Amino acid sequence: MVQIHPVQAVLVNSGVGEVKISSYVTTEQESFTIWMKSLVYHSKGCTVFDSKGNLLYRVDNYDSKNCGEVYLMDLYGEVLFEFQQRFGLFKSCEVCNSTGTRFRLQKNFKISPRRSSSSYKVVMRSSKDDQQSCYKIVNHGSVFTVEDGSGRLMAEVKKKKSNDINGLDFGEDVLTMVVEPQVDHSFIMGIVIAYGLLKCKL
Repeated sequence: MVQIHPVQAVLVNSGVGEVKISSYVTTEQESFTIWMKSLVYHSKGCTVFDSKGNLLYRVDNYDSKNCGEVYLMDLYGEVLFEFQQRFGLFKSCEVCNSTGTRFRLQKNFKISPRRSSSSYKVVMRSSKDDQQSCYKIVNHGSVFTVEDGSGRLMAEVKKKKSNDINGLDFGEDVLTMVVEPQVDHSFIMGIVIAYGLLKCKL
C-alpha cells in the first residue's frame, strides 16, 4: 500500500529524555511532503513531513468558514508564522513571526510574454533594520518555484508521485517540496502557506 509519507510521523530523539530540534536551514537539498489536510478532524489546514516521515509543520484552521487568520506551527504546536489575508483592491497576504520579521505576498500584475506562467512577489522586512528583501513565486501550471531577488532557485513544489516504476499520482492534495541547500525551509513553508491562502487551497 502506497503511503503519503514514508513512515509514521515520530519525534526525533537524541537521547534519554531529550528531543533533538534540528535547524531550519538546509545543509543539502532536502525533500518534504505537504499534505493539504489537517490532522485535526473536521478542520482545514495542512501537514508537512520530512523525507523520513517525521512531522515538521502543521496548519490547523478550526473555523472552516474563516481563513482570514491562520497559523503555521512546528510539531510541538509553537507558532512560527501568523497569516492575515487582506481583501483590498489587490488581494494579498501579510505574514509575521515573533521576531518581528514580516513579509507580504501579492500577485504580480505585469503582462508576461508567456501566458503559461504567472508570478507572485514576496517583500520581506525586519523590525531590526530598514532593509528589504524580495522573493518571487513563479507558477508553471502544476509546478511552482520560489526564487530570490537574483533569480536563484530556492525551492520547487509539485504534485507528489510514488517512486515505483508506475509513478502513482497521489492527487491534488499531496505535494512534494524540494528545498535547495542553505535555505530556511520554515520561511519557504511560510511562503507556500501564504500562496495557498491566496489560491484558496486552505
